[in-house]
This record gives sequence, C-alpha cells and structure tokens, in this order.
Amino acid sequence: MPLQFKSVFTKSRTVTAVLALFVLAVSLHVPMMSMFRIAWSTEPQSNVSFPYVTRQSSDSIIRINDMLNRTSLPWINFIVMIACVAIIKLKLYQSSRVRRSQTSTSASNPKQAHEGLEDQGRSSKDLRVIQSVVLICCIFIVSQLPFLVYSTGRLINPEFDVFKKLQNLFYIFTTTSQTFSYLNVSVNIFVYYNYNSKYRSIFLSMIKWKPTSTSEVK
Repeated sequence: MPLQFKSVFTKSRTVTAVLALFVLAVSLHVPMMSMFRIAWSTEPQSNVSFPYVTRQSSDSIIRINDMLNRTSLPWINFIVMIACVAIIKLKLYQSSRVRRSQTSTSASNPKQAHEGLEDQGRSSKDLRVIQSVVLICCIFIVSQLPFLVYSTGRLINPEFDVFKKLQNLFYIFTTTSQTFSYLNVSVNIFVYYNYNSKYRSIFLSMIKWKPTSTSEVK
C-alpha cells in the first residue's frame, strides 16, 4: 500500500529526531543569545546593587540571524511543508486506487472480502490520521505566510523596520503575523478534537464534561 509508513516513524527514531531538532534550534540561536549579558547597576539613593539584562549591539550577528533564522530557514521549512502535503495527497490518490482494485478482485472470494473489510477498517482510521496531518500542515502554511512576507521584506528593504520610514507598515505585518500564529495554535485544538478520539476523550474529562451519548467520544 502506498501509505504504509508506520515502520518509518518508530519511537526511537522519533525521539532522536526531536532531540536533534532541539539541539539544532538552540545552536542556531546561540549567536543571538551571546549578545545578552547580565550587568549590575547601583541605585544612587539606597546604594543597593541589582542585576539587569543588557544587550551588546552587533549588526553582523543581527544580520546573519535575519538571513538565516528569520528568512532562509523559514522559507525552506515552508517549501518542505508544501512538498510534503503534495506528496501525501499523491499517496492518498494512489492508495485509493489500490484499495479500489483490491475490492474489485476480492468481491468473488468471501475470505478475501472479509480480509478486505478488516483492511478497510484499518485504512479508514489511518486515513483520518492523514487527513488531520494534512489539515494541520495547511493551517501552518497559511499562518506562516505573513511572517515570511515581513521577514523577507525586512531583509530586502532596510527601511521596513522599527524606527524607520516604513515602520507603520512593519507594525501592521508584525501584528498580522502574531495574530495568525495565535490562530494557528488555537485552531489546532479543534483539529485534534475532531480527528483524534483519544484526545477528545481526555479533553472532555479534563473539563469535567461528558456528552449524553457515548458514541460521540468513540
């Protein structure tokens, strides 16, 4: 079957991939984090010292961070996400063709027909998982667009920034980007609730509310 990929995403591989991505993300932001220092200041009236965070200005580090972390990598992520969605849609089409061919060939054999019904039940569950993944990816793609627009524009046009000539337009795009980011994480809850029965059951138990019909949580 074109969508048999469960053996690829094992628990050990998933943990390794998540840890590797975490280390990579932290490493990419080390130069920016190195700009911040803890300094001490003294209150003249009380003569009490207190720490505060200060940043050492470095235009080269900021420029590299804008080019790499805020423009290049998000665009790569965006393109890869679109490619993955396209591949999944293609595999879904191929899988549906395989299932239709298997259904037609097993119609004359009762044993094969029974096995086909079991496979169809499993495949329908897998299909809902894939649909939820595709939907989440599409939501992410749409929500990422404003950020990509303003980060790329900020890199191309130096006036498109804070305290510059186009700062009002910059504020509009940054606010829109933040709003879309909040909507992204907010809408995902409803996607999981609709497609994942276990998530739905745990969510309802957390808010101490149970539906009148048990079929709604199956």
